[in-house]
This record gives sequence, structure tokens and C-alpha cells, in this order.
Amino acid sequence: MRDSTPLAVLADIHGNAAALAAVLNHAGQRGLTRFVNLGDTFYGPLDPAGTWAILRRLDMPAVLGNQDRILLDNAPQPAAAGVRDQIGPDGLAWLAALPKTLRLEPDILLCHGTPRNDAAYLLEDVSSGLPAPRDPDSILADLLPEADGCTLVLAGHSHHPGRAMAEGITVVNPGSVGLPAYRDDDPPHAMVAGSPKARYAVVRRTGHGWEAEFSTVDYDWQSAAETARDNGREDWAEWLSTGLA
Repeated sequence: MRDSTPLAVLADIHGNAAALAAVLNHAGQRGLTRFVNLGDTFYGPLDPAGTWAILRRLDMPAVLGNQDRILLDNAPQPAAAGVRDQIGPDGLAWLAALPKTLRLEPDILLCHGTPRNDAAYLLEDVSSGLPAPRDPDSILADLLPEADGCTLVLAGHSHHPGRAMAEGITVVNPGSVGLPAYRDDDPPHAMVAGSPKARYAVVRRTGHGWEAEFSTVDYDWQSAAETARDNGREDWAEWLSTGLA
């Protein structure tokens, strides 16, 4: 039997425990009880230990993100080592047990980027330097065959909230809980939410398909920015405090 309970969709927490707590509180006040996490949970110069302290108490299905893999691959950069130290063996074991994709129900698929590539954007084309919608045929090509039989695919990675339809499959990216903007080099592009608020989405199964509602949540992003600055990441401080890059 397919569950009709609304589903709160979280992605790209990036160790921002304050944003995560605010999102969970906001969702709880709305009576939401069912949650999923689309990965990139801990990596970043903020509060991975606090993030793990929150998540370890919750029964929240999750998938592995591309920057989660950096932690498991024992990447030599000091930033990764610091995050590994903060979440400890239990947090690393939790990450190691996460799947790359997950069928939450027979017709719901969770992934981080695309079902086959956790470092690829599903909904956005960034060749111009800013996100533009991809065409439905390109989205569908990245969904199949893994999403065969699905009516809903939930994906993160881009930190850019969005919704698209591809041959009867609703695709939803909730945006980022913990990092509203960033720049990347391959190809050079910026992802911007336009405000420093934390983001998540709520999806509901209806008789006419899936509805998606995108929510923004206030939290103390200036303190998060100060933490990033104290940890040597002025770029993160700017992204966190403005939602721009």
C-alpha cells in the first residue's frame, strides 16, 4: 500500500546543525512526521558533530552524497580529516551503510545527483555559468532505467530548488538545508538561492499526481557564517550570510 503521508525532503545539510534544527522544528510545527535526507550531510566548515548528534536520534532514510564519499575515501585534505574527527567512528559507519539510491516505495526513488552519478545535476544545465532548466528528454535519459516504474524522484546536489516533469515522473529538488549558494569550477558556475534561509520541500501524493511545496526557514545564519570564517572559509561565510555567490 502506498503511503499518502506528506514527506518532508531535506538535502545538502553540509554540517549546518543550526539550519537542520530550524528545519526540523519548522516541519514539526506543521505536523510533519515523515522525512528523508538526500545526502551531503556533514561535509563543511560548520558543525558536523552537532549535525550527527541530531541525526543519530532520528529514523530518517538517507542516501550517500558525493561529498559524503570524500569522507569515506579518506581524502587527504585537512577539511575532510576535521569532519571525520568530529563525527567519529559511529558517524562514519552510518555514512558507509548508506545506499547511493533508495526506493522509498515502489514508485519513489531517492538519489543525490542523478541515479547513476552523485556529482551530476539532474534538473539544471550550468554551461552558461548559472543554472538553466534542462529539457525533459535529457532528464529522463538520466533517470532510466533506475527510475523505471517511478512516479516521483527526489534529488539534491545542486542546492537549487526546483521541480520538473519527465514522461510522467515528477522530479523534485528541495534546495539546500545548510548552504544556500556556492561556486564550482567544472564548468565554472554559481548556484544561488538568493537568500540565506534554510530550505526544504514537502511532497504530497494526490489523486492527480504529486504536489511539491518549497519552504524557507529563518535561523541564525550570521553565527553560521562566523563559524565558517573562524574555520578559514571566508567564501562559505559570504554564501551563508547572503545566499549569493
